[in-house]
Amino acid sequence: MTIGKPLIAGIQQIGIGNLCAHTTWRWYREHLGFDVPVFEEAAEAKLMLPYTGGKPRSRHAILALNMRGGGGLEIWQYTCRTPQAADFQPLVGDLGIFILKIKSSDVAATHQFLVKKDAEILGEITVNPAGQQHFFLNDPFGNLIEVVEGNSWFSLGKRTMGGVYGCTIGVSDIEKSLPFYKKILGCDTVVFDENDSFDDLDCLPGGESPVRRVLLRHSKPNRGAFSKLLGDYEIELVEVKDRVPRKIFKDRYWGDLGYIHLCFDITGMAAMKEQCQAAGYPFTVDSDNSFDMGEAAGRFSYVEDPDGTLVEFVETHKLPLLKKIGWYLDLRKRPPDKSLPTWMLKALGLNRVK
Repeated sequence: MTIGKPLIAGIQQIGIGNLCAHTTWRWYREHLGFDVPVFEEAAEAKLMLPYTGGKPRSRHAILALNMRGGGGLEIWQYTCRTPQAADFQPLVGDLGIFILKIKSSDVAATHQFLVKKDAEILGEITVNPAGQQHFFLNDPFGNLIEVVEGNSWFSLGKRTMGGVYGCTIGVSDIEKSLPFYKKILGCDTVVFDENDSFDDLDCLPGGESPVRRVLLRHSKPNRGAFSKLLGDYEIELVEVKDRVPRKIFKDRYWGDLGYIHLCFDITGMAAMKEQCQAAGYPFTVDSDNSFDMGEAAGRFSYVEDPDGTLVEFVETHKLPLLKKIGWYLDLRKRPPDKSLPTWMLKALGLNRVK
């Protein structure tokens, strides 16, 4: 079916480059509830040549969800080379995805749970300029995480934490970046736009610097097969004022250590390609046709924000709902703007790994 305008179902996942996919997944399972694998695959990344030194690179990837709702994590490991860390300490406002946002229905309870799990908590629970309670922590692999109040949930449960709510991205010029995030990613609502030094960032590397912070959300409801599960999302842009920011992935490959991309689940890839091209953000990678990822299939593409931060779009074609009995869903045969039924989405949870 031809789509006149692309539909965004939500943030599908944020990619994390790491040294060992299974070790990283175990930590995110046990601490943040990402215990439902959508796919796990070892293969060559043949189409990412602009970002992998012009050569196909072998890798192992796991896409995992938290069934309370929110985006997932694509836990990504090179198997052909040792992934490289940045050769400097990234600071608040450096260019790229700096912080992963995880939503919580009870920030204090999540904080208490993670303290008991001996997670590396940074500072105390504070309030951001939007009035949300939040706190920060490091995962064991050097990645910053923010736990923030969320109010968009797919299911209830004993856990207080949900999936990916968004991320914080360092940009060199917020005015140049806003059209990309508003028009392409649908984040058209400014929740706050403030210039200052912020007490709630003091616990972060470089958090004492004066910055401009803009928190963006979307005004239009998500539409698409996974919209109920993925829920609302937000993106925070940060522009540092007292120094020249450095690019977090400068002289490194996509897939190296850290947050490698922000991925949106969409319907209407051809329409998205036209929209990006017209706005001056052409696809830099495009699988063009359905791309087989072993247990799942779809079409994917990449664009760059004005500072080169990678944003991925995925149009899912095939998905395993219950792997044990070989139950796969062909999404091309469904109405593109309708969410899958709740019971069908909950079937993904039957693949849970403890």
